[in-house]
Amino acid sequence: MAVEVILPKVDMDMTTGRISSWLVEEGATVKKGDVLFEIETDKAAMEIDSPAAGILRNITGKEGIDIPVGEVVAWVYEEGEAVADAPAAAPAEAVAEEPAKAEAPASAEPPASAATPVAAVASASAVRASPLARRLAKEAGLDLSAISGSGPKGRIVKADVEAAGKDGSAKAAAAPASAPAAAQAMSDDQVMKLFEEGSYELIPHDSMRKTIARRLVEAKSTIPHFYLTLDCEIDALLALRKQLNEAAPKVKTEDGEKPAYKLSVNDMVIKAHAKALAMVPEANVSWTESAMVKHRHADVGVAVSIPGGLITPIIRRADEKTLSAISNEMKDLATRARSRKLKTEEFQGGNTAVSNLGMFGIKDFAAVINPPHATILAVGAGESRAVVKDGEVKVATVMSVTLSTDHRAVDGALGAELLAAFKKVIENPMAMLV
Repeated sequence: MAVEVILPKVDMDMTTGRISSWLVEEGATVKKGDVLFEIETDKAAMEIDSPAAGILRNITGKEGIDIPVGEVVAWVYEEGEAVADAPAAAPAEAVAEEPAKAEAPASAEPPASAATPVAAVASASAVRASPLARRLAKEAGLDLSAISGSGPKGRIVKADVEAAGKDGSAKAAAAPASAPAAAQAMSDDQVMKLFEEGSYELIPHDSMRKTIARRLVEAKSTIPHFYLTLDCEIDALLALRKQLNEAAPKVKTEDGEKPAYKLSVNDMVIKAHAKALAMVPEANVSWTESAMVKHRHADVGVAVSIPGGLITPIIRRADEKTLSAISNEMKDLATRARSRKLKTEEFQGGNTAVSNLGMFGIKDFAAVINPPHATILAVGAGESRAVVKDGEVKVATVMSVTLSTDHRAVDGALGAELLAAFKKVIENPMAMLV
C-alpha cells in the first residue's frame, strides 16, 4: 500500500515550508529513514526522512515555493504496486488564486480505485485540508481545526467547509464589539505608488523574514514592554577574561594545538545574566493567561545574526555551566545557526535572552522580547568613560545594558532588582567562578 510523504510541522510557528532540494529522484528505490528532501523553515534547514521503504513516485512538492504544512508532496509505493496519477500540489501563495472549478481535484489523493495511501509523517497538530478548502475557510472566517474532514484519511474538502459555514460550528471567535479596530498597515500598492517606477528592485521575503516580521509585530502588540537601563564597570571582568584565556590548557586538534577555550565578553554576560536570574528567581518566569510559569533553571537565548535575519539558539541551564562550557557551546551553536543546521529544540523555548550589539560600537539600545520570555538583556559596547569615585574623576571601562521586561510578569521594581543583581555579578566577576 502506498504511503504519503507529507510536509511535516517541524516548528511550532510553522504553517508553511519550502522544499529547498529533493535529494532523491523520482522512481528511485528508498529505505525507511533515507533522507528524501530538505525543508527550509523560517529558522533552519531540516532533513526529512522517508516514512517507508519502496519506490518514490508522484513528487508533487516543488522546490522553492511555500507549501502548507500537512500537504502531500510525494508517495512511496511498494515494489510492483500500480501507480496512480497525483495532481500537483498548490503552493501556499497560489491558493488565493485557485479557481472554484478546481473542486474535483481538491483532495490531492490517488483515485479510490488505486491503493489508498496511509498517513505517515504528518504532525499530530497539522490540519489536513485541500488548498481550495483552506482558501474557502479563510474567506469565511472558519477555524479549520474545528471542521471534520470527509475526504480520504480525514482530509477536509470543499463540501466540509461549506457545511461548517452553514451550521456555524467552526466560526472563528469574533473580537468583542467594544474592541477598537486595529490600525491597518499600508498595502503593497500604497507603498509602491510612493516610488518612481524603475527606481527600485523587489526582493521577495523568504520564510525567515516573514516570520521575524510577524513575531515582532505580535510581541510589540501583545506584550507591555518596560525598559530599565544602567551602566556597569567592566575593567575587573576584562582583566579576569584575559587571565582565564591566558591560562587555558592546550588541546590537540587536526590543525595543531589550540586553547581549550577562548572566552568572550558575551560568554561572561550570558553567565552573569543566568546567575542574576538564579539570585532573583521571581524574575525567571514566563507569562500565561492562567498562571505564572516559574522556571527552575536559566535557559538563556543568545541572538545570532545570520544571512537574512537572526536566530536565538539557547544555552540550557546556563546558571549551572562553567564559563568555558558556555563559550564552547555558544561557538558551536552560532556556527551551526549560520549554516541553518540547528535542531528545533536548540532554538525554541528558553526563559530569557541576551542581545549584544557592542561589537558594532552601539552604546545602548532596547531589544524586543521574544515570547515566551519575560525578559531580554540588550548589551552595548564597553567604552572608556569618566566616572566619579570617592570624589575624584577617574577613567573606567563602562558598558550600558538595558533590560526589557514583560510588565505583566516582571514589574519595574522586580526588573530593577534583577538588573542590580546582574551589575553586582558583572562588576565582581569572580562570583562567576563559584
